[in-house]
Amino acid sequence: MVFYKEKDGQAMKMVAPEAWKEDIALFKEKTDAFYAGELDKGAYKAFSGYYGSYAQKGGKASMLRLRMTAGRVTREKMEYTAKALRQYDIKRLHFTTCQTIQLHDLRPDQVYGIMEGALNAGIVTIGGGGDYPRNVMCSPLSGVEQDEFFDVLPWAQAAGEYLMSFIKAEKMPRKLKVGFSNSPKNLTHATFRDLGFAARADGLFDVYSAGGLGNNPRFGVKVAEAVQPEKILYYIKAMWLTFCAYGNYENRGKARTRYMQDALGGPENYAKAYREKLDEVFCGGEDLTIVAEPITFDKRGDGSTAQGRRVLKQKQDGLYTVQWHPIGGQPAPEEFCALSDALTEMPGVEMRLAPDETAYIINLTGNEARKVLELTKNSAGTLFENSVSCIGARICQVGLRDSQALLAACVEAARKADIPDKALPQIHISGCPSSCGTHQIGALGFRGGVKSVDKKPQPAFVLYVNGDERQGKESMGRELGTILETEIPAFLVELGTAVAKSGMDFDAWNAADPKGLEQIAERYLA
Repeated sequence: MVFYKEKDGQAMKMVAPEAWKEDIALFKEKTDAFYAGELDKGAYKAFSGYYGSYAQKGGKASMLRLRMTAGRVTREKMEYTAKALRQYDIKRLHFTTCQTIQLHDLRPDQVYGIMEGALNAGIVTIGGGGDYPRNVMCSPLSGVEQDEFFDVLPWAQAAGEYLMSFIKAEKMPRKLKVGFSNSPKNLTHATFRDLGFAARADGLFDVYSAGGLGNNPRFGVKVAEAVQPEKILYYIKAMWLTFCAYGNYENRGKARTRYMQDALGGPENYAKAYREKLDEVFCGGEDLTIVAEPITFDKRGDGSTAQGRRVLKQKQDGLYTVQWHPIGGQPAPEEFCALSDALTEMPGVEMRLAPDETAYIINLTGNEARKVLELTKNSAGTLFENSVSCIGARICQVGLRDSQALLAACVEAARKADIPDKALPQIHISGCPSSCGTHQIGALGFRGGVKSVDKKPQPAFVLYVNGDERQGKESMGRELGTILETEIPAFLVELGTAVAKSGMDFDAWNAADPKGLEQIAERYLA
C-alpha cells in the first residue's frame, strides 16, 4: 500500500504504516492528558480529529473511525476489525454514511492498540476527522453492478491515496469530502459533494464542486465535463488550491466549500475561479496523470443459485451480492465476527459499505450467498427498516437528539402496526443540523430540534419531505415543521396505514396525491 506526500511541490510515494506511527505517540500524550483532566474537551476535539478519534459525550469514552477507502472492506480489513472487536470486547460499531466503520465506547488504551494494529492491516485512521480530506466515497457495487456506466472504484482508490498527501500539506479551512458515482443513482452524492466525479456512459467523468449537505446546503457546480479518468488528480489538486485561496479562514461556520459559491458571487464565478486554479495545475509542470489498474476477480459461478429480497445478481455470470442492513447501521459485534469468519472460506469475497449504512457482500456463488443470508438474517426486513440514522446524541458530543433511539421506536411501532413493505419509505434521521444522517435528501427526513409545549422546550425533530439524491433529479427536502419526538412513531404509523389502504407503495401514493403527506403531518406539526 502506498500513499502520496508533498515534497517541494511534487508528489512522491511513501509506505505506510511507518509514516503514520510517529503521529500516534503525540496522540497518546494528549489523550492521556485529556482523560487526566489536564486538557479541556474543546482543545482535545480540535486535536484528536486529525487521528480519526473523538471523545464521546460526557468525556468518559472515545470513538475511533476506521477509514475504508471507497467503502471497500477487503477480507483482510474485515478480519482485522473482527479481531479488534474480540480482543478489546467492543460492544458497539457503526457503519457510517461516509462508508467508514466507527468503533465506540473505547478506553484510551483500546484506541491506541486498535489504531496501531489498523495501520498494519492497511487501515488508516489519520485524517478521519478534523479539517482534513475525509474518506473518499464510491458507489458500493462499482465493478459488479449490472447497470453501471463503468467501474469507478480504481479511480476512487487512487484519489484516496493521493488525498492522503493533503493531510500533511497546508491546512485547508475545513474538511474536504470527495465522491465517485458509477451511475445516475448518485448514491455517493457526487453532484453535491465538495468534489464529485460522476460517471458518464462514454467512460468519462463530469466533475462537480462546492456542494454539500448540512447548514446552507448547496448542489455542486459543474466545473468540468468529459474528463478522462487518468486526469482526476489534476482536478483534486485544483480543488485544494481553490479551497485554500477562497475558503473562509475567519468564520468556522462558513469554512466549507459550499460557501464559496456565494462568497465569489454565484456558481458561474465560482466555476471560473476553480478553472483558473485548474489551469495553474495543468501548467505547473507536475505530472499527475495516473493509470489505475482495474480490480479483477478470477472467480466464476459454480452453477449454484440463490434468490431472495436481499440477493442481487452481479454482472459476472453466476455470482451474487447479498445486502445486509443492520438497523441503524449498527451490527451486533458477534454477527460481524461470525460473518468475517465465514468469508475466510470464500475466495474472492469482500464487503462494500454504502452511504445509507448498508453493507454488501459481493462475489458469492449461490451456495455462498445462502450461507451469508443465514449469517445476516437479522438484517432489516423492509424498505422502511433500511432507514438511515447518525450515531445520535447519546454518544455524539454535538448531537442534539438521540436519532438511534427514535429510529428504534419507529421500527417497533411499524412492526406492531403491521405496516407492509414499501408503504413507508426509507427515512433519514440526523440528530443535529450537520446532516450526518443525510436528512435533507430523504423522501422523509428528520433533524433534531426543540418544540415548545406550554412554554417548556421538549425533544423534537424537524420534518423534511421530498428530498432526492438521483442525478438530474436532485432535490433538497422541504422543511414542513417540527414534531415532538414522542409523536413521530404515531405519525409514521398513520402515514403507512393510509398508503397501505391505497394499494400503492409510498412513492406512487405521494406522486398521486402530493398534498396527502402534508395533510397527515399537519396534525402532528400543530
